[in-house]
Amino acid sequence: MQPYVLVLYYSRNGHVATMADHIARGVESVDGIEAKLRTVPAVSATTEQTEPAIPDQGALYATLDDLRECSGLILGSPTRFGNMAAPMKYFLDSTTSVWLSGDLEGKPASVFTSTGSLHGGQESTLLTMMLPLLHHGMVISGLPYSHSELSSTQTGGTPYGSSHLAGSQGEHALSEEEKSLCYAQGKRLAQLALKLSN
Repeated sequence: MQPYVLVLYYSRNGHVATMADHIARGVESVDGIEAKLRTVPAVSATTEQTEPAIPDQGALYATLDDLRECSGLILGSPTRFGNMAAPMKYFLDSTTSVWLSGDLEGKPASVFTSTGSLHGGQESTLLTMMLPLLHHGMVISGLPYSHSELSSTQTGGTPYGSSHLAGSQGEHALSEEEKSLCYAQGKRLAQLALKLSN
């Protein structure tokens, strides 16, 4: 089986899904590794099942085996009050068996996010998304300032991971700098995954 980077995300309005696509392109620009796009279902305050077993559109839902077998992980979520969205947290809370087995130890990981406002918690969301990955023993990678877009962007983009400024009504498409940083993040993580797996 060819090694893969798991691009695991939750997207409510499509911005994080678009980022995931650009990240996956970056992963697939590296020979010898592929991207596997996966999402997580929404959660509900009720105890009823509210999502179909297979999503109506977009990526399939992630399984714990997708995590166990990946060579690297890129985790994405919209910002909710400066933190990751509940569906992503809910999924990560279900990964105890993966943590016990140590299947993610020593593998590279990075994070990305989208916010409604410029100072709406991009960096705090990225940093808090790293915490469960550190508990899993993963090697965290950001984006170095050799990517000049980090110094020129007027929207999203941080050294902690790619970010996007969606606007309060989700009216902004990804900027060229944001797309470029997503691509660079995917490429960087894929290269690290191959190096660390060898």
